[in-house]
Amino acid sequence: MDKVFKALADPSRRRILQLLREREMTAGEIADHFDLSKPTLSGHFAVLREAGLVLAEKNKTTITYRLNMSVLEEALLGFADTFEIGRQTKGKKHA
Repeated sequence: MDKVFKALADPSRRRILQLLREREMTAGEIADHFDLSKPTLSGHFAVLREAGLVLAEKNKTTITYRLNMSVLEEALLGFADTFEIGRQTKGKKHA
């Protein structure tokens, strides 16, 4: 879970995830949305892959990324559970 939260801590990685919510994209298509060097973006992709948030498929020289929703959903549910978001506690109701 720590890897997921580390990945989500960076605004550039969150933007990559937002882009992938719309559709799967190649690394080049994603890069078009950023003013970052290729090595920097490659590092962001590596963190997202290691956290399991994105899946990468290589076809010759092109890498296509897609969002791995199951890991993201699990992380968000774990976060909500940790902070008791959405739970009722001893007579109190959360809004």
